[in-house]
Amino acid sequence: MKFQEVILRAMSKQITWTQAAEIVGMSDRNMRRYRNRLEKGGYDGLLDRRTQRPSPKRVPMAKAEMVLQLYREQYFDFNVRHFHEKLVEEQGIDLSYTWVKNALQAAGLVGKKKKRGAHHKRRPRRPLPGMMLHIDGSTHAWLGADHEQFDLVTLMDDATSEIYYARFVDEENTETIMAGLRRVIESQGVFCALYSDRASHFVCTPKGATKPDRTIRTQVGRALEQLGIEIIPANSPQARGRCERSYGTLQGRLPQEMRQAGVQTIEQANAFLPAFLVGHNKKFTVKAGQEGTAFVPHHGPDLNKIFSNTTSA
Repeated sequence: MKFQEVILRAMSKQITWTQAAEIVGMSDRNMRRYRNRLEKGGYDGLLDRRTQRPSPKRVPMAKAEMVLQLYREQYFDFNVRHFHEKLVEEQGIDLSYTWVKNALQAAGLVGKKKKRGAHHKRRPRRPLPGMMLHIDGSTHAWLGADHEQFDLVTLMDDATSEIYYARFVDEENTETIMAGLRRVIESQGVFCALYSDRASHFVCTPKGATKPDRTIRTQVGRALEQLGIEIIPANSPQARGRCERSYGTLQGRLPQEMRQAGVQTIEQANAFLPAFLVGHNKKFTVKAGQEGTAFVPHHGPDLNKIFSNTTSA
């Protein structure tokens, strides 16, 4: 290990200072001297290569140790970006994201990510909210690895990435999908199109066929048709990258937030969601390409009838 990595591991209490001295081939006495210099002068993992002098933006050792200890004991399952936000918002520690990331990586508390490979060109967003919504359910151990997996159903706007609806359910199915659609129509209005996967509650794809059979309507398809909403089934998960990335963000933040809040059941998780979504949307919602909205109020048939599973197709 590099000398910097050994020091950071000692500061994060993964190893003792005596062990650090042994690893770098230094006596305990010299290591104590080095530690005293850090406590007086502060720590900076980046040495100015031109002057061989520490940076003037050195971080006090006590603060550096606090950051590493907080991650190790309290935020151990947070990603670096999420952890940095918590440091600023909840702990009042104003350090740069780059410093925090480098310190955690050098201390061995988080791994270094591989560089992303080339990806296909992203589809442009729709210019107005309500032109197209993404719907999906993500199966995950939302309450932690020690709990059973269940689904999170969300409805997200393509133009802004705002999540209008989210609910934990035992299983994504016709009933849970229709409940989400109804809630969004009641709160936002009728929208233009719904982008989904090709699950059987959205479209019917005969065995061996490559395309959905549009002549066969599902209950969800029938309800959307009555509302004048077009359903667009994706041909592959890659085509739904915007929705997949949204779930990646939720999986990297929501379980950790619920663990800290002491959430233990699916009922508690659903009670926790509304407040979480307020902060989540504030951070990740983007501005639409154009002013205005494509949502229109619903003045048609009774929604109870439209979203009834017993309505004939």
